[in-house]
Amino acid sequence: MKNFLKELGIEDNNSGASTGKKWLKAKGEAITSFTPVNGKAIAKVTQAAASDYETVVKTAVLAQKEWQKIPAPQRGEIVRQIGEALRAKKHALGSLVSYEMGKSLQEGLGEVQEMIDICDFAVGLSRQLHGLTMHSERPNHRMYEQWHPLGVVGIISAFNFPVAVWSWNTMLAWICGDVCIWKPSEKTPLCAVACQKIAAEVFAKNNLSEGICNLVIGGADLGEKLSADSRIALVSATGSTRMGKAVAQTVAARLGKSLLELGGNNAIIVSQHADLDIAIPSIVFGAVGTAGQRCTTTRRLIIHKSKYEELKKRLKKAYTQLKIGNPLDEKNHVGPLIDKAAVKQYEKAIATAKKEGGKILVEGNVLKGKEFESGCYVQPCIIEANNKMKIVQHETFAPILYLLSYETIEEAIEIQNGVAQGLSSSIMTLNLREAELFLSARGSDCGIANVNIGTSGAEIGGAFGGEKETGGGRESGSDAWKNYMRRQTNTINYGTQLPLAQGIKFDL
Repeated sequence: MKNFLKELGIEDNNSGASTGKKWLKAKGEAITSFTPVNGKAIAKVTQAAASDYETVVKTAVLAQKEWQKIPAPQRGEIVRQIGEALRAKKHALGSLVSYEMGKSLQEGLGEVQEMIDICDFAVGLSRQLHGLTMHSERPNHRMYEQWHPLGVVGIISAFNFPVAVWSWNTMLAWICGDVCIWKPSEKTPLCAVACQKIAAEVFAKNNLSEGICNLVIGGADLGEKLSADSRIALVSATGSTRMGKAVAQTVAARLGKSLLELGGNNAIIVSQHADLDIAIPSIVFGAVGTAGQRCTTTRRLIIHKSKYEELKKRLKKAYTQLKIGNPLDEKNHVGPLIDKAAVKQYEKAIATAKKEGGKILVEGNVLKGKEFESGCYVQPCIIEANNKMKIVQHETFAPILYLLSYETIEEAIEIQNGVAQGLSSSIMTLNLREAELFLSARGSDCGIANVNIGTSGAEIGGAFGGEKETGGGRESGSDAWKNYMRRQTNTINYGTQLPLAQGIKFDL
């Protein structure tokens, strides 16, 4: 364990405020990062105080003026080098993600690979920040649009993807000509310190100014400062719906821009035409991956009545094969929840489901024993339920899967859409009509809709995000880059007369 911390430059005491290669002597309270793997302290981080935040923002504002002058392909070259630096540190950073957050090592390494992938995507994109050319209704006129850097981008990220979500935003923002200020979750501060060190080294090698890559570690008060600060052009926030609503209101009050990636209550519909050999691994990984702590975790399983009993039997058997334990041991499928507060929410949700009439198929328990000494390991749980139960409408960040049944595909889609969240969704079917209905305007109301794959594990090439209480934001691929730039429409008159639009006459 000490080897990968040393490789990443993690010390016993770390500063939680940085403008690049320069680390401020942070003046806030020190916090200790505890691993949910065994409950032991890893290292301390001194949080950024209000004065540290002000120093960082002022430095970022100055850096913005210089960074936006650099041509986009040259900015892309910096991101390419960061991708190479991440490749060199992939195993160390993936191990830290696994150790500090608790997800399996395979998932930790996968998260770093996602960072590398978005770097590659952003490098290519740096030569493709295209605007449209439009035909003018006026003679001797040309119209087009172009995209300019937006400004300072504030990034608020959550503990469950402590490095990837930062990279989704930052790599795109950097090639778009924006500088970034990152406020990570205070539950995973060391992952943020490691990323800042990796990126800062690249900026330093290229003799770039301080303030392009910034870090402020702290609690909700720093998030509130970012949201209320008119110097921050865009606030990208990932977390709970409750947090997102607070951010949205604060940013909107100053007419700023926000990009929100919030809660998910994701469902898989299993049709009578489903291939269960594909469905089972999709469901199980979706339900228990990251111990149910993904925003795309499968939380509801909507099963056709003709497949219900068979699928229930196969799921129960699959759950008996799950290996739970130290996430750094690659034999284990499921690691711990992030902390004991998450364990309490897990226990509360199960108790509530029982009170509301849910039937426990696979019992959920907090695991005991030396291997589970942190008190954060739980047994993935399956509960027979119905969509009207209040607990089913609620997103519990834990491995709890609710089984529901349906008779018609229209009923299944209605159940799928009958929650406040709208992030990810799937249908398991070999029937073309069902698949196309699910993907149509009358189908899933989620930002992500899949056929014959699960709800979890999105690729970086597509825009990631959802509707309704998921917040409406889009990050990562497709044209999500436009969030980080400002559009400008241009009209050029190259003639000798001044005709007005819409044929208006204004003779002098």
